Formats: sequence, structure tokens, C-alpha cells
Amino acid sequence: LQEVTASSRHYVDRLFDLDPQKVLQGVIDMKNAVIGNNKQKANLIVLGAVPRLLYLLQQESSSTELRTECAVVLGSLAMGTENNVKSLLDCHIIPALLQGLLSPDLRFIEACLRCLRTIFISPVTPEDLLYTDATVISHLMALLGRSRYTQEYICQIFSHCCKGPDHQTILFNHGAVQSIAHLLVSTSYKVRMQALKCFSVLAFENPQVSMTLVNVSADGELLPQIFVKMLQRDKPIEMQLTSAKCLTSMCRAGAIRTDDPCIVLKTLPCLVRMCSKERLLEERVEGAETLAYLIETDVELQRIASISDHLIAMLADYFKYPSSVSAIADIKRLDHDLKHAHELRQAAFKLYASLGANDEDIRKKIIETENMMDRIVNGLSESSLKVRLAAVRCLHSLSRSVQQLRTSFQDHAVWKPLMKVLQNAPNEILVVASSTLCNLLLEFSPSKEPILESGAIELLCSLTQSENLALRVNGIWALMNMAFQAEQKIKADILRGLSTEQLFQLLSDSDVNVLMKTLGLLRNLLSTRPHIDHIMSTHGKQIMQAVTLILEGEHNIEVKEQTLCILANIADGTTAKELIMTNDDILQKIKYYMSHSNAKLQLAAMFCISNLIWNEEEGSQERQDKLRDMGIVDILHKLSQSSDPNLCDKAKTALQQYLA
Repeated sequence: LQEVTASSRHYVDRLFDLDPQKVLQGVIDMKNAVIGNNKQKANLIVLGAVPRLLYLLQQESSSTELRTECAVVLGSLAMGTENNVKSLLDCHIIPALLQGLLSPDLRFIEACLRCLRTIFISPVTPEDLLYTDATVISHLMALLGRSRYTQEYICQIFSHCCKGPDHQTILFNHGAVQSIAHLLVSTSYKVRMQALKCFSVLAFENPQVSMTLVNVSADGELLPQIFVKMLQRDKPIEMQLTSAKCLTSMCRAGAIRTDDPCIVLKTLPCLVRMCSKERLLEERVEGAETLAYLIETDVELQRIASISDHLIAMLADYFKYPSSVSAIADIKRLDHDLKHAHELRQAAFKLYASLGANDEDIRKKIIETENMMDRIVNGLSESSLKVRLAAVRCLHSLSRSVQQLRTSFQDHAVWKPLMKVLQNAPNEILVVASSTLCNLLLEFSPSKEPILESGAIELLCSLTQSENLALRVNGIWALMNMAFQAEQKIKADILRGLSTEQLFQLLSDSDVNVLMKTLGLLRNLLSTRPHIDHIMSTHGKQIMQAVTLILEGEHNIEVKEQTLCILANIADGTTAKELIMTNDDILQKIKYYMSHSNAKLQLAAMFCISNLIWNEEEGSQERQDKLRDMGIVDILHKLSQSSDPNLCDKAKTALQQYLA
């Protein structure tokens, strides 16, 4: 290093000359020496050129020409490696350059902006540095009118530094939409393109911005119409893609209807075109991801996309990449694409997941695509987190099909890799994987048995203790599906795995979804007589306590109805009945709900009564007498006159038990 730096030292020494003219010449020579020479850039940074250049840039006594040349050299140093940018940031280059923007000289402002642009587009620069001083954004907005260069660089800075809703709101509140709109009709392609990128970032997942864009116009034309023009096939690909992203965000925010011709006839076909083999890797990735987002929640768009241009087959090519090496003449390109091939796979999985979200025929088409199930299974064990997540999403989407659960999912033993994914994955994967597992555990799914044997109960019980709400819901939901029409051993294993404490914890969960699924689990556990009697003989006291708590609590109709249905199941047991008959508190509650204003609750309470008084069962006479003394028969007479046919029938059937 010493030899190399020695030859560079004279450049730095000249920056300290007493003659301003020699300093200027030194900076110009340095500029010529570093262009395109990363080694030279690194040497000069090591030798301490940056603090001196920044000092000269900030000195009031420096000539504007010198200050401008300093900004140019600093911009050139920033163009090098990420380490160079880190060194510049450590020297507090950003405040110095932002200060420079207050100068009256346009060439100096442009040089500062160009350097800022280069620094902000580097992944090592924290975006928040742009927002630390509130006056910076308004000053940048004011500079937008100065020249096409200030327009290009400022838009580029905004689109790189706008990450998430907070940044979107700051820019929106500073009038970004109005200030940037007219740049979409600039004579400079670079300005139009950077303005378009700004809008795609501002509108992403932002209803406020999207709703505003619909009514803004530039040069007498509304923005959506300008975006549609930019989608046309004769426009450069990056322009087509970016305007498709703007329209997609606006559509997802509800600012443009999903059946609007600009979506169905322009945006969707444009994005499908981006998925073709002819496009570059990153265009295919972005096209597929944007299309997946556009159609994610709309069945009609999913159907249209699925029959556009053989899209389902076209996506299969995303897994055979690069297909023909000879077609890629550029060796650098080939190297790049091999490193990024996993991005294609995750984009394909995402789009398949969106395509198959609702329609059974589309799912069938996807699964019949060559080796599809094998590809998903491979995707589940890839090293890239993004691919694993996308593969699980795709599997989840396809697992909504009863037909596929019985066939393809069974043939490929999909549950095995899925259980493996569930062992120690990050939460975002766990949520989707556990949702998929819920589907694989449905009654009609042949995967149910092997999943049980592979230790699923333990895994699901541990999910119910998660801090993450979605995981708690999925854990309990899967257990509920598992307990449906299950044999007694499985039910006992579930109760053992959950423990009574955990069951109570879930029944007092603040989330109504968790509560409903836990009640559903209890209801499934307490079905078929021998099971009801067995479970109530071991856990009866706690279950009755839980039921009492819920019926007394502030809960919605659905929760109370589900709880009364559990009581009706208990009343159907042979020995379990006694737990209700000896509990006056519960009997009073059943009586109260028989006269409730809500018919669903009345009906559920009647089921309890019917099961308690049924004639053919031992002890029915004593039970009937006790309930008559409580005034139940009077209520039944009243209900047999009800205008609700269900209530009326149920009451008459119950009264017949008394007459028999």
C-alpha cells in the first residue's frame, strides 16, 4: 500500500497549497485521476483527501469554481465501492452538501445534488438522513424548478429515500404530488422516468396518495391517462414497468376499479408481457411480482391473467433458468443471472399463489404444470428465505382445494417438508405454513394420519403459546380441525398437550378469533357419547368453570352461541349430563338464554334442554321434574307459539317428551 499511496500523495499535498489557483488545478487533476479508477479512489480516501475536500467545499473564501470541482470529485469518490461511501458518510458529507444547496450558483447546486444522489442510492446510506432537518424537503421542492438536472437528481433522491408510510406522508405533505406531476410531461426522458419512479414509490400501498393521483393532471391530462400512455409497447421497458406499478398501486388502493379498462386491457397485459422469456431477469421478476400484487384479491383478474398469453406455462420457464446459455452472449450477464436465479423462482411462486387463490380450475392447471409439486417441495427447503416463504404461500393457495388435498398433495407427501419448515422458521413463514397445515388437517385430507404421527400435536400446542396472534389462531385452528371426528386417543393427546392451564389461557384470550377457535376445539373434543363422558370425567370441573365464565362475560352472540352448543354436547353425554343437572347456576343460565332476544341463542339453549329431557334415557323422569319446577315447561309453551318456525318446532318436540 505504501508504494501505491506514495504516488497518490502529491494529489493530496496540492490541496494544502497557499495559492488558490494551484489548489483549483490540484482538484481538477485529482478529478481526472480518479474517474473510473477504484484503486486511486481508495488511495486518496486513505490519505485523507475527503476532510480537506469538504473543508474547501464549505469555505466561504473558496471560489465557486473550486467548490463545484470539490463536489464533483466527492461525487466521483462516491461512485466507487460501498466502503468509499461509508468513509464519506463518516466525514459528515451529507450535511455539508445540503448546506451547499443554499448557494445561489446553479452549477454548484447541481454538483452537490449529483453527489447527494450518488450517496443516497447506495445501500449503505440510511434514508433517514434526508429527513433529519425538516427544512431540507421544502428546499428540495423549491429547487425542482431550477433545471432539468435538479429535477432528475431530486426525483431520484426522493424515490430512493421514500421507504414506508412515514416517508410517503412527509413527501405528500410537502406537496410532492403536485410538484412532480408536471415533470411527467418534461421534454427530458430522464426527468420523466425519475418522476414516474417517484410516483410508483409514493403510491405503493398508500391509499391517500393513490386517491389523490386520480384527480391530478399535468398539461391538461389526468395522471392515470399519462400512465396508460407510458405503458405502450413502443415505450422503453423500464417506463412500461414503472407506470404499470403506479396503476397497480392505485387499483389496489381502490382509486381505480378492478374492471376499469386501463387495468384489464392495459396494465394486466403489460405485466403479463414482462413475464416472457425475451425479457431480462429483473424485468421478469418485477413483472411477475407486480402482477401477483395486482390480482391477489380479485377473482376476475385472476381468471383473466390465467388465460392471458399462456401465463401459467410461461411461469414454468422461471424454474429452468438460464434456459439456453448460448442466448446470453454476455458472460457478465450470465454470471449475474446465475446468482439471481432464485429471485425468478420466488416471483413465480408468488404469482402462482395469487393466480390460484380462489379458482378451482386455475389451481388444477397450476398443479398440472410440469413437475409443479416437486418444484414447490424443493422450494420449501431452499436456502433463500424469500424463496421458502413464496413456496409456502404457493402451497397454501393450492391447499384450499379439496380435490388437490386428496390427490397431488397425497402423491407428493407434501406434509413432510411442510412439517420440516415448521420446526424453526421465522414468524412470517410460520404463519403461512401453519395456515397450510390447518388445511392439510381437514377431515377429508388423507395427510391427516401421517401428520399426527410426526409429532404435530406438540408443535401446534406450542404455537398456541406464541406472542404472535396469527400463530395462536393457526395453532388452535389446526387443533380444532384435528379433533374433528377424531378417535379418542387423539383427543386425549390434544388435551394432554394443551394442558388445562393453557386451555383457560386461550379461553380468556383478548382476541375473539382465538376464543372462537378454542370453543370450536372444545366442541369437537366433546362429540360422540363415550368421548364426552370420558373427557368430562377427567376435565369436567374445569370445563364447566370455563363455560360459566364465558356465559357471564361480555362476549358477542357467536361466542355465546358456540358456548351453549358445547353445553348441548355435554348434555348429550350419559354421565356428563349430571354435571349440568347438579349445577343450578348453569341451569339458570340456560333458562335465561331460552328467553333471550336473539333467536340463535334461544335455539342453542333449547338444544341443551332437549338433550336433558330426552325420554329414552335413564333418569329422564327426575330431570324433567326438576326442569318443570324451574319453569322450563312454561317457557316451552310460550316458544311453541313463536313466529320463528325453528323455535316453534324445537319447542313442540321438547314438549312431546313431557307428554310421552
